[in-house]
Amino acid sequence: MKFKPHSYQRYNINRILTTPSAALWLDMGLGKTVITLTAINDLKYNRFAINKVLVIAPKKVAQGTWTNEAMKWDHLNLLRFSICLGSQTKRIKALNKPADVYIINRDNVVWLVDYYKNSWPFDMVVIDESSSFKNHQSKRFKALKQIRPHIKRQVQLTGTPSPNGLLDIWAQIYLLDGGQRLGKQITGFRERYFEPDQRNRERIFSYAAKDGADHKIHSLIKDIVVSMKASDYIELPAVMYNSVPVVLDDKAKKAYTKLEKEMLLEVDEAEITAASAAVLGNKLLQLCNGAVYDESRNIIDIHNNKMEAFLELIEALNGAPALIFYNFQHDKIRIQKALEKKNLRVRELKTAEDERDWNNKEIDVLLAHPASAGYGLNLQQGGNHIIWFGLNWNLELYQQANARLARQGQKEKVFIHRLTVLGGMDENVEDALKGKAATQESLLTALKARIEKVKEDA
Repeated sequence: MKFKPHSYQRYNINRILTTPSAALWLDMGLGKTVITLTAINDLKYNRFAINKVLVIAPKKVAQGTWTNEAMKWDHLNLLRFSICLGSQTKRIKALNKPADVYIINRDNVVWLVDYYKNSWPFDMVVIDESSSFKNHQSKRFKALKQIRPHIKRQVQLTGTPSPNGLLDIWAQIYLLDGGQRLGKQITGFRERYFEPDQRNRERIFSYAAKDGADHKIHSLIKDIVVSMKASDYIELPAVMYNSVPVVLDDKAKKAYTKLEKEMLLEVDEAEITAASAAVLGNKLLQLCNGAVYDESRNIIDIHNNKMEAFLELIEALNGAPALIFYNFQHDKIRIQKALEKKNLRVRELKTAEDERDWNNKEIDVLLAHPASAGYGLNLQQGGNHIIWFGLNWNLELYQQANARLARQGQKEKVFIHRLTVLGGMDENVEDALKGKAATQESLLTALKARIEKVKEDA
């Protein structure tokens, strides 16, 4: 596909090309990944300004998002990628593979710095979701701080640089400029621009920005930071669709493939009926989501890959409310369990009170089934993010569920995130939904194609 950048995308590409250390604080959906890859491609193959690029990202983003984005666009076909995940042996092997862009998850940053020590090979580093480096006391921040003099170019990407206030940006800016703009110590930064807020006689619990601090701080960093909100760009549609690729790890892929093969080989594609297609299709979608029901309706866990991607997406929203649509009851149960340890207000949509509390911004995560929440409910005042944990073949339900937020009275751009297992039944459903062809006939066609492929492989 040919990349035709919007004007704001061209601007950001140019900022990366001309600014050795730059932060792009862009809303989700503005194209941070393709902007950065386009600049990397230019720096590598047109300007010969860089050799090796390191991308640091959340685990699930590291697994698939960057490589999948590159595959979409014709102009990025020269870029070679190496994904450095898994065991230490696998990571070392991936690091020694010839490539242009090496992708690692943020939890392995400390290991990576220790592995290379003073022989750091990456002249450009991209930090995806840089707000995860906001804690100046964290090991990952200290590791990057140590290696910072060896990095010639750096790009930071996030939509929410300061989810808990302006104090959060000091560590991120420090990694960009070594303390030139906001000071080399956070204590000095805090004293200049903040004053104690909540406290007791012995301890200060929080700080509040002094009058005018916001303006002063932004004026100091404006030469290395680009900040853009999606609502400022009328060339964007009212609804943004974001496909979040879920890559199964080796163990999960083996289990998924085995179960899918067993299920598909039991069926003759020539005799499959609508009823049997619905049962089989649901089983395959359950597999994508990570668990299945056995004959006694017990939940059998298969993998956590989609749940991990879901939790990373929730984290990336940095407190923005999210309406979650699930497909199966065990999805809901597992989501609720996964969110128990998070400091979030989680509710299942059941009553008018739930609807009211959501619209009053008293709920962070609202769980709903599209069949029960797809019609009539006005939820547009409570948030602008929808996450589909699991898709289904009912196009009408899908459109009606999305219309709970994308409707008159919504003041923000609506983002619809779809968690999609690559190579799984999820992809068939997503493709059908994109073409507005998610029907029973599409399900039958997809299943017959999968059965035929399994038989050929067998």
